[in-house]
Amino acid sequence: MAGCTSEDDQPPTPSAQASPAPTSSTSSDPAEGGRDAAQGYSTPVEDRVYPDVGDPGVDALHYDLRLTWDPDRRTLDGTETVELRATTDADHLQLDLAGPLEVTGLMLDGADAAYRHRGKDLVVDAPVTRDSRHTLVIEYTGRPGPVPAPVQRKDFSETGWTVTDDGGAWTMQEPYGAYSWYAVNDQPSDKALYDFTLRVPAPFVGVANGELLSRERARGDTVTRWRLDAPASSYLVTVAFGDLTETTDESQSGVPISYWTPADRPDLLQRVRRAPEALAWLEDRLGPYPFDTLGILVVDSKSGMETQTMITLGDTTYATSPEVLVHEIAHQWYGDLVTPVDWRDVWMSEGMATYLQGAWMAEDQGVTVTDVIDYWATFEDDERAKAGPPADYDPAFFGSSNVYYGPALMWDELRQRLGDEEFWALVRAWPGEHADGNADYADITSWWSAQSGVDLSGFFDDWLLGATTPDRG
Repeated sequence: MAGCTSEDDQPPTPSAQASPAPTSSTSSDPAEGGRDAAQGYSTPVEDRVYPDVGDPGVDALHYDLRLTWDPDRRTLDGTETVELRATTDADHLQLDLAGPLEVTGLMLDGADAAYRHRGKDLVVDAPVTRDSRHTLVIEYTGRPGPVPAPVQRKDFSETGWTVTDDGGAWTMQEPYGAYSWYAVNDQPSDKALYDFTLRVPAPFVGVANGELLSRERARGDTVTRWRLDAPASSYLVTVAFGDLTETTDESQSGVPISYWTPADRPDLLQRVRRAPEALAWLEDRLGPYPFDTLGILVVDSKSGMETQTMITLGDTTYATSPEVLVHEIAHQWYGDLVTPVDWRDVWMSEGMATYLQGAWMAEDQGVTVTDVIDYWATFEDDERAKAGPPADYDPAFFGSSNVYYGPALMWDELRQRLGDEEFWALVRAWPGEHADGNADYADITSWWSAQSGVDLSGFFDDWLLGATTPDRG
């Protein structure tokens, strides 16, 4: 998350619901390189934790974002094309877009449309019918900035568009904040495909998710085009502009890897070049990497974020450490490939990524997983008491340690109950059950019961909904 991993929330170890298939026929759009936007079909919901962000009446299928960043004026000019589906009969469509960004033009299905932009709500006044598909084109400009985050953390208090001292910019936006820089249905149940065209004066360069299709110089500017072929939730999208150096690499399994690091910090490049090692370790446990490319982007932050295919890391020693690389790459399966339906179940992503991080740390440091878990257990109950149970936390404490360590302890208890062979086989199998979609508490807990042949409902409820930490075996 924006702050998925930070030094404050990751103490050292001791020493020594699913998206549906399309219900109507669709055709590929040549502008999308032959891709079928139906890959972006989702079942959007109103978030139980943060209901004021996102709108279940809209299912965004594909975003085309053409962004120009002026580092001197700190202004962003955008032309955005959204292909979307109305999920219900309504007299309007609504997306999230922060107030500092002024809409200068808006067309719906090729014609000018009436709209209202109050606060963060961009409302297009037009009648729509259930399952009808529409194309919305929005032109906007302004000086974007971050939005307040519902957190009680030391490493960040805002999310979204962040401007650096030299005029660069980067984004981390969990649980929300993507709307600080583009019009979006900013809730995790709505996954979509993305294309980016990013323009900025050289030597700055624009970086985003997915595959880099082209990089050109045009009238003193750097223009890059990126494409994300797998559907992603808005909190997993990243864009950055800065004086960044690209270095390419490849994993043992043949996955292309790119590193985007500050031009004046070669030390950071050396730190993150353990990514192939981390990926190989995870592929041994989780199976083949689920996407076509992997990137590591380093920015001026204290946090790390599992942004899909292009992980965003802060430039601190801890944020670029091997254990954070393992954690954020693990999220590509747990969090990105299969994503919580809403923020009540962020534990699904963070708990397993933390457990995998702990297993890696144990091997790397020559201790047992039990040693790592025993140490985490010394403070987990305090975190639960402060922020609430992992699956029923206080909304003002988003991303607190309770959603990391309690579930990590739980997974280790389950490993001991089922045995290593069965446990790791199921850990490997789960992401494929909801690949490119979403899942919730009922989905994952009932699946583990069905696959193991053991009724685990009480076990999960005690660990995830209980006010106190269960006794460990």
